Amino acid sequence: METDTKLHDVIMIGAGPSALTAAIYTTREDVDTVLLEKGVVGGLAATTDWVDNYPGFAEGIEGLKLAEQLEAQSKRFGADIRYSEVTKITDKGDYKEVETLLDGTLKAKAVLIATGSDYKKLGIPGEAEYYGRGVHYCATCDGAFYRDKTVAVVGGGNSAVQEALFLTRFTSHIHLLVRSQLRASDVLQQKLDEAVKAGTITVHLDTTSDEIVSTDGKMVSGVKTTANGVAETIPVDGVFVFVGLLPNTGFLKDSAIELDEVGMIKTTTSLETSMPGVFASGDVRSGATAQIASAVGEGATAALKIREYLESVDTAA
Repeated sequence: METDTKLHDVIMIGAGPSALTAAIYTTREDVDTVLLEKGVVGGLAATTDWVDNYPGFAEGIEGLKLAEQLEAQSKRFGADIRYSEVTKITDKGDYKEVETLLDGTLKAKAVLIATGSDYKKLGIPGEAEYYGRGVHYCATCDGAFYRDKTVAVVGGGNSAVQEALFLTRFTSHIHLLVRSQLRASDVLQQKLDEAVKAGTITVHLDTTSDEIVSTDGKMVSGVKTTANGVAETIPVDGVFVFVGLLPNTGFLKDSAIELDEVGMIKTTTSLETSMPGVFASGDVRSGATAQIASAVGEGATAALKIREYLESVDTAA
């Protein structure tokens, strides 16, 4: 492997919708841009079966196809996408050092972290097997597919209750499966009580989700649960899991970049992190909304802020 000793204008860590959008903006202005991706180009969007709420596609679009379009557009303007995992970022004053597993140590004037987040998994049988075939992690993305159907929502925090309430717009009934007790805010619990009284949601407390099952081996047909020592299978057409997000920030653990209590990156209103010249956008950023459209918007904003930063650095030099 040939050593890359060039001082790049910007290195983007991650190649999901946010970074790819940022790369479209930077490369169109002849800003030397390298993207480093350890997994799949397109991130979670590429593994989403169908995206119905991204602007510009009246009939919706396959997640993989959307990711491919974003990748092709960024490459059209000269984005350099490499498959490599980043292990460390160091501030060297005039530039940043980005250590990788496959590309050695790279240098850049600015860095954009857009590594996204992964959904926390239940880790039960059937969850991985039926992902996209009845198992989902985004009600906004996939709820409309369950119009007049019965689904299970797993979780007891704000996200689970909020998403369950959202799903009542489409579904005929929802089983909210809570491992212990509800942890949602009082306001959300009041709304949940109203839905329970209306007969649209049934809450199952102290209930573990043990297995997601299918009668035909193709689509989800039920969830095996245990409550107070009693096992049963609840028939459902789909399962929505809301037990939290895990930001992909493990490589920042010992860095000077400040994270919030759950490990997401804190930024200023300019999307700059606590390390000057290092920016963050998309689902990895503290306060992000975990939507493709907003991640793309933040990518565009980050690119413009990076351009301003590069201009200030070049002027100072």
